[in-house]
Amino acid sequence: MASHTPLRRICLACRYQMSINRSAAISISRPFSISIAKRSEIETDPGDDVRPRWQQTPKRMTMPFRIRNVPKANEWICNDDPRKLDAMYVRLLGEGGDKMLSEEVKWLAITHKSFDQGRRGFNDRLAYFGKRIVEMQISVAVVNMPRPPEKSNAPDEFGRQPFEHPALDGLLNLTPMLKADILDKRRLYALSDRYGLTNVLRWKPKKVSNNGCFVKTQSTYII
Repeated sequence: MASHTPLRRICLACRYQMSINRSAAISISRPFSISIAKRSEIETDPGDDVRPRWQQTPKRMTMPFRIRNVPKANEWICNDDPRKLDAMYVRLLGEGGDKMLSEEVKWLAITHKSFDQGRRGFNDRLAYFGKRIVEMQISVAVVNMPRPPEKSNAPDEFGRQPFEHPALDGLLNLTPMLKADILDKRRLYALSDRYGLTNVLRWKPKKVSNNGCFVKTQSTYII
């Protein structure tokens, strides 16, 4: 009997450890004994502001009080007039351009992540797709440009003739230098300023007090 005592002790210890693990798992899976608010009660709280996120900073993303006051020299005022924004879309997209997009997308498209610290949403994802679309359209336009006149070269000594096709004539125009020149930031800024995009863009420079005459230059990089 004495030889079986250590084995019996090991089995009892294993059973004890298994019971402890089982009770711990049950206690973890049980919910806390507090009342959980229903989703409908949270959404229909009369104290919440029903305005959309692009129009205001969500209350749950703001501090109940500010520890430090905002210096007046660091204030940056952006456009909040929907009529001014609609006028820009009409100039950019033509008649009825203000009706092509929803209100949320219209404001999100002109909001940089520096505005309100990104709490109202920003246009990073839209900007990514927009850049790809612009690059594609530029490539199509460059390929369809007339082929520049070539200099007369000496005939090939072996009589070889390069393959030519009308669909391939514009490929010689598609160079990185030409695309970079068309998509130059100064040119894009002049285009956006012509349609009034710089007047409705929602953003904030890093240092408002030291921005001075470089406001337009910095807004170029934001676009």
